[in-house]
Amino acid sequence: MNADDELLQTLRQVSGAAQVLCEGDLTAWEQDWRKRLRGKALAVVRPGSTAEVAAIVKACAAAGVSMVPQGGNTGLVGGSTPDDSGRQVVLSLQRMNAVRAIDTANLTITVEAGCILQNLQQAAEQAGLLFPLSLAAEGSCTLGGNLASNAGGTQVVRYGNARDLCLGLEVVTAQGEVWEGLSGLRKDNTGYDLRDLFIGSEGTLGIITAATLKLYPQPAARLTAWAAVPSLQHAVTLLGLAHQHLGAGLTGFEVMGQFALSLVAKNFPQLRVPFCEAPAELDEVGSVGAPAASAGPPQARPPPPGGSEPHEVGSVGAPFCVLLENSDTESETHARAQFERLLETALNQGCVLDAVVAENIAQARQLWHVRESIPLAQAEEGLNIKHDISIPVSRIPEFVAVTDALLQQALPGVRLVNFGHLGDGNLHYNVQAPEGGDQQAFLRTHEEQVNSLVYDSVARFDGSISAEHGVGSLKLDKLEQHKSPVALGMMRAIKRALDPDNLMNPGRVLRI
Repeated sequence: MNADDELLQTLRQVSGAAQVLCEGDLTAWEQDWRKRLRGKALAVVRPGSTAEVAAIVKACAAAGVSMVPQGGNTGLVGGSTPDDSGRQVVLSLQRMNAVRAIDTANLTITVEAGCILQNLQQAAEQAGLLFPLSLAAEGSCTLGGNLASNAGGTQVVRYGNARDLCLGLEVVTAQGEVWEGLSGLRKDNTGYDLRDLFIGSEGTLGIITAATLKLYPQPAARLTAWAAVPSLQHAVTLLGLAHQHLGAGLTGFEVMGQFALSLVAKNFPQLRVPFCEAPAELDEVGSVGAPAASAGPPQARPPPPGGSEPHEVGSVGAPFCVLLENSDTESETHARAQFERLLETALNQGCVLDAVVAENIAQARQLWHVRESIPLAQAEEGLNIKHDISIPVSRIPEFVAVTDALLQQALPGVRLVNFGHLGDGNLHYNVQAPEGGDQQAFLRTHEEQVNSLVYDSVARFDGSISAEHGVGSLKLDKLEQHKSPVALGMMRAIKRALDPDNLMNPGRVLRI
């Protein structure tokens, strides 16, 4: 029996033979969500407890076999896909999905790493509370992956990233020891913050097996509005007005370029996209005043100054649209009055051309569904080059103008799918091949050129090359170029101290 067979036998003893997968179709674990990377694992192991994770790590460490922790496998940077050596163990935590405890007085919930985000949200809601992390992939992504990548999503402007929502962790170290740090304390100044080392480390320092998270009271009302704006600068102005009028009630502020929205209208014609320059075969569904079914998009608009009908100058086909959410602690009446004052001011100042306010939860969900359909619509259009960047909010309009021009000059005809979380400065600034061109050939020939151009521009505007998706393997070389040598040196020192044999997700985040 060779060393690999001995390891597999040990893993079967730990988790049971049915939970150690070596044969058959392992695509769900060996291929990334974007279908850009495909590896070959020695085995996929599905532990059912923290003790099993610890035993698996000890066995792999003794055999010198590296491990790839995996949650819902919804990442976008190749952070949880095995290499093609056939020598790595994929450690899937999806069976560890329990909600261990809810403390309503302490406003905390403790869950295992394999808990699907949507199930976590629902558990909090059943307790009359709110867990605010919200992502397009929330129906399949897991908490462990959310923490490992320090996920952001649509409510960061109010509640922060995953890091800000986490109070304590349970972690299996690279040596197979268990750090039991599931504290629900909001104040604990007893040395280095180990929790923050593991959050955002993408499984390169240890394996998160459970977490204690913050909960919040459910808002008394939650309203959603969709506004057409004449430029990104006007969107930034609207954001400032939203902060002034809504205060802490501003929970979401998304921006979407016209081309991004046109892809949704083109590829998902059943969705009504407000203020979208619809394809010719569509009847401009979603424009203000267009007929809508009862379950269709909201048609209500804020009362304009003086009670006259709001004008629609430039609304259909506006360069950008903004999706705003206001969560109010008082009442829907108060929230709606706040929204109407905000939009009236914005209309008067010319930073909003037209707007609609959702009349009910169903309409609000439809608006969010349009926003969350942009990545899927872009995938339908073909392969693309994704960028998850952050820029100081005040500099985003200039960054986009400068970088758009540089890309068009270098590669005439490229299409820019620009959308994201303007409220926290995070853009998904994606590049699509020219229409009718060979998508795969475009990626092979121009991906490095596009990435270098975009990331160099990000650096000139004091931004970051990864806002919420992480580094994974796809941005490994770019991090070396854009992170300071001092920072990289400290990060490598931490990696060597906690994982001296480089067995935890090697080839991700840092090159060792």
